Amino acid sequence: MGQRIAIVSALEPELAEVLALMPDEHKRTLGGRMFWSGHLYGHDVVATLCGMGKVAAATTATLLIEHFKAEQVIFTGVAGGLAVDVEVGDVVVASGFVQHDMDASPMFPRFELPGRGITQLPADGVLAQVLREASQDAVTWLPKLLDEATLASLGLHRPAVHQGLLVSGDRFVSSQAESHALRAALPEALAVDMESAAVAQVCRDFGVGFGAVRAISDRADNEAHVDFPRFLDQVARHYSARIIRKALNLL
Repeated sequence: MGQRIAIVSALEPELAEVLALMPDEHKRTLGGRMFWSGHLYGHDVVATLCGMGKVAAATTATLLIEHFKAEQVIFTGVAGGLAVDVEVGDVVVASGFVQHDMDASPMFPRFELPGRGITQLPADGVLAQVLREASQDAVTWLPKLLDEATLASLGLHRPAVHQGLLVSGDRFVSSQAESHALRAALPEALAVDMESAAVAQVCRDFGVGFGAVRAISDRADNEAHVDFPRFLDQVARHYSARIIRKALNLL
């Protein structure tokens, strides 16, 4: 059967279609969270919703590793686009993670993890490659899974896959000014979320491989509060299920 793989999302629509694929799921509540254990495409899998924010994500990651003995962790969900060419409907596969709200200066440089001497946490190379290939498959299929009205309203006819830096912080970035400030401070950042870098830090502490894939729900600007719920409800579930299915078949 191989290694146990954990699949994590922050919100229910991001994980619903993945859970629907698990025929023998066994539910257990721990630490105020529901965990679904079972099998998916020949893999021993545990899936869960961590909730929004870095603390919730770190707590969940620790439970997955320590209690459920996960040996690989995959985060699937949505994010706000930062780089100019990262559009709504695109997919970002993380190659590295930074906490954009980590600032212990002047004791340590801004963004550096105190006591660790690093700013950026790397993604697991194998998982990143598998998620990239799975994402390429997903963006090819997405236009066939949605009706024309949805495609047109969200501009999803030609989604692309990007790979690079994903930044996380305990704030829903929803203004042009905030986006510009993040791009200025972290010019390599492709997208922003609220969980991935925290999970990456926990996985590094325990020596567990971590990969993250995020569909772009909004441009982290003044319209983010409008785009985010629409994309989450109408599109995110298709992406997560397709990407996870393909990734597990490749692992």
